[in-house]
Amino acid sequence: MEEKMKLYKGRPEDESGRLEKEIAVYDLLDQLQIPFERIDHEVVPTIEACQEIDRLLNAKICKNLFLCNAQKTKFYLLMISGEKKFKTKDLSHQIGSARLSFADAEHMEQYLGVTPGSVTVMGLMNDKENHVRLLIEREVLEAEMFGCHPCINTTSLRMKMSDLLEKFLPYTGHEYTVVEL
Repeated sequence: MEEKMKLYKGRPEDESGRLEKEIAVYDLLDQLQIPFERIDHEVVPTIEACQEIDRLLNAKICKNLFLCNAQKTKFYLLMISGEKKFKTKDLSHQIGSARLSFADAEHMEQYLGVTPGSVTVMGLMNDKENHVRLLIEREVLEAEMFGCHPCINTTSLRMKMSDLLEKFLPYTGHEYTVVEL
């Protein structure tokens, strides 16, 4: 990780070189009047690589997993505590779906507008037809703050869980299901 990682309030002053999908997240958060803080960093492909970022963000370490049923007809976005191991059997019976697995990159791009390593709840803004069902682990839901990517894994955001639940999700038209893992 870079030595000079720093916490900033809001969107970057200079947006040159940033992807359109990242700027779209900032535009929506501003539109919905959702305050956030951000850290720019190198690519973080794993939750372990996020530890320094999470320390600076001072927010709940959260993994975002994009899952599907065996037939690839139902898709789920799971927000789970970063330190927890994910076991499909623990989740399958709670949501009434047998044989969950990780969804492929094509569906990830199609429904969330993100690529592997950048899965985020912010991607739900791209799921206009509600193909993806949001699942939030109770422990994550109960945290005041949470961290996520703005559809790219070179920046991490911190915002209030209440803003996600009361502003962002109603805007996207997504409801959520609380799960115990």
